Amino acid sequence: MKRTIAVAAMVAMGTMGAVTVAQAQATATPATPAAVAPPAAAAQAQPQTQTQTQMQAAVQARAADVASIDAIVAALYDVISGEAGKPRDWNRMRSLFAPEGRLMAVARRPDGEVVMRTMTVEDYIGRNTKAFATMGFFEREAARTTETFGQIAHVFSTYESRHAAGDAKPFQRGINSIQLAHDGKRWWIVNLVWRAEDKELPLPERYLPKP
Repeated sequence: MKRTIAVAAMVAMGTMGAVTVAQAQATATPATPAAVAPPAAAAQAQPQTQTQTQMQAAVQARAADVASIDAIVAALYDVISGEAGKPRDWNRMRSLFAPEGRLMAVARRPDGEVVMRTMTVEDYIGRNTKAFATMGFFEREAARTTETFGQIAHVFSTYESRHAAGDAKPFQRGINSIQLAHDGKRWWIVNLVWRAEDKELPLPERYLPKP
C-alpha cells in the first residue's frame, strides 16, 4: 500500500502515498540511482548476490500474504490504507518486500521535466508515518494486467486513491508497476514504480476496469 494534479497532490502508491508532487519536484535534477556507481567506485565494486538466507532475514511474513500474486498485491494495498491516525502495520509492509527492494515515484514537473524519486521501504515508512497521522488514505486496485515467467512476475496494477473509504470518486488514479519474484517458498515484491495520470497522460482504456 498518489498518484497536472495540484502541486500539493499525492504522487501515488501510491502513494504510495505521502510522497507529494511538490516533494518529487524539489530536486531539479534526479539523483543518480544508487545502483549506478561512479567509474572509480564501479571498478572496485564486487557483484552482490542476494541469497535466500538474506531474504529470510526480513521480518516474518504472514503466510497468507505471500502465498500467491493475488495475495501479496492485496496485502500491499491493504497495509497502506486506513483512516487518519490509524497506525499502519509497517512490519507487515516490510515483510512483503525483498530486503533490497525499492520503490520509485515518477512525476512530471510544471515545466514538463520528468523526475523520479527512489526510496527504500524505510524511506517510504518514514515519509508516510507523519502524513497518515492526519490524513485518511485508502488505495484500491481497479484493474490489473499480469505477466509471468517461471519465478518472476510483473503486475501492472491500476489504482484509485481516496481520502475516505466511502468517497464516491478517487482523488487520484494511476498505475503501480510491481515486479515480483518467487524463491521457491513465497512471493517477494522486488520493485514498485508508480505514476499518476494527469491531463496530458490519462489512463488508456486498456488499463481501466472492464464494464
